[in-house]
Amino acid sequence: MSVTVHFPAISKDPNAEGVLATWFVRTGERVNAGHIIAEVMVDKVSMDIEAPVAGVVRLLCDEEATVRQGDAIAEVDDGA
Repeated sequence: MSVTVHFPAISKDPNAEGVLATWFVRTGERVNAGHIIAEVMVDKVSMDIEAPVAGVVRLLCDEEATVRQGDAIAEVDDGA
């Protein structure tokens, strides 16, 4: 089963955006739950994104992409 990783809610404005600054993993890489997989930037403040479950990562957007809060940025297939 795949679990979707979303860009975090950063504002009360549903159209708020940020930048996916850095991926720390690649598509096909295995991660554990809690493993930091990306860093996002919002108004010059960075936030880490963790894998919600253990499994194999599939990236859905590129580094430096502008992403709206709530958008899917990756999936983690837990093999179930």
